[in-house]
This record gives sequence, C-alpha cells and structure tokens, in this order.
Amino acid sequence: MTDDQAWPAEGDACARFVPGSPNGSVLLHVPHSSRLIPAWVRERILLSGAELAAEIDRMRDSYTDVIAERAAAQARVRPHMFVNELARQVVDPERFPDEREAMAQIGHGAVYLNTSQLTPLRADDPQHVAELLDRYFHPYARRMTDEVQEILNARGQVTVLDIHSFPREALPYEQSGGPRPSICLGVDEFHTPPGLIDAAREAFSEFDIEINTPFAGTYVPLKFYERDRQVRGLMIEVRRDVCEEQQALMAVQASLARLVDTVQDLRCAR
Repeated sequence: MTDDQAWPAEGDACARFVPGSPNGSVLLHVPHSSRLIPAWVRERILLSGAELAAEIDRMRDSYTDVIAERAAAQARVRPHMFVNELARQVVDPERFPDEREAMAQIGHGAVYLNTSQLTPLRADDPQHVAELLDRYFHPYARRMTDEVQEILNARGQVTVLDIHSFPREALPYEQSGGPRPSICLGVDEFHTPPGLIDAAREAFSEFDIEINTPFAGTYVPLKFYERDRQVRGLMIEVRRDVCEEQQALMAVQASLARLVDTVQDLRCAR
C-alpha cells in the first residue's frame, strides 16, 4: 500500500489477532514479517525507494508468517496468533519504549533512527518519534496485553512463542557474535522454564540448536514482564537459508506444530 487512506485510523495498532482453539494456551507472535509502511511514515524516511526496499529485505523476518500459519493449522490444538502488519521500520513492538532499551544507543530503539548498516534511516525528531509510539507502538502493546490476559484468564497460563528469522551473515547493527545455528532458542531466566526449553529441543531435534545466540531473550508484554511466571515465553529464531529449501521449511513448520502440541498443557516446574 502507498495510499495513506488505505491505512487504519489514528491510534490503530495495525496488528492482526487470529484466535485459536478456545482451549488454546499457546500464542504464536509474529512481529517482524511485514513489508508495509504507511505513506505518512514513508515521507520521513531518508532512503530512496530502492534503498528502503533493500533495507526491509535485510531486516524482515522472512518466512515467519508462513511458518506460524502452517504450524497453527497442523497443531492438534490450534494456537492463537498475533501478527504485526507493519514493517519494523515503522516501530519495533519488541523493544522497550524507554531508557531500558540498550539498542537505542545505536539507533535501534522502539523507533529506529538508523538502518541495519548503521546509516541514518530517519531524522532524530523527538516529536515524530512520540507520534509513531502513540499511533502504533502503544496500541499494539495494549492489544497484545489484552489478548494474553484473556488467554491467561481462561487457561491459567500462556506460552508466547515468538517467531523470528535471521540471516546467515551478521548485519552491522548486531551486538553479539557467536554461532549462527539453524535454530536459535531465545530464553529468559524468569519467563522460560527448563521444561519449555527441553520441549523445544525435542521438537527441533533434527536441527542444530543454540541457546541465546546470535540473539537472546524473548518477548512478553510489559504488564507481565518479571511479574507473572504463568506467562511463559520462548523465542524461536530460524536461520533464513534453512527455509529456502522446501523440505527443510516443511520440517521447521512440523517442528513448531509439535512444540505447540507439547507445551499446550505443559506445567513446568521451577
């Protein structure tokens, strides 16, 4: 879309929630799969059309929407899905919106000021940044929080599986080195119990797996962050070249479906 009138009204988070089974306690979160940028946001981005297209391709989590949708369809108990419909060059819903965000030091906070190459993406205009946060980031966070709360109320627990992909070669903005396995599991000391990690290792056992490399941690809404252990989280990062072969892509989807089935009613001891 290029016509701003095609976009939702002021304050809409541009997120899509797809309810799963009423018995579902798993939510698949797909935050970085979109290429869409509203026209009024595009006007403030400093890149040419070709440069922006290339930047989106570098930073977009390719295949994750397909992986999540197909895994959801394969699972015994269909999980819920929450999908960001805007490119991460608009806002990144998984960053802290304040001084807690370490990536803000390199222009990769909740609103990116720099590209993956650490060149300027948009001017450092606090008013525009606040506008983007108010129109997109905060409504997205509220909607995600509400959906997690509803599942928590109904099931007594929620497992947020945060679905990402990453390139074979590190981009300049990345802050950590280390191995780049087929599957990276991002874990959090508070929200990722050992049983959930074990279940993921088993589900993805045909792939080489590393923990917290090249990316670490996982996403849960701030309302629950380090407060409620019944909101569990695990990030699943798939190296993009793995998905380029159809058979491997199908294996990733099947592995995610197995994980959903395993953790659906998994009660993890601390």
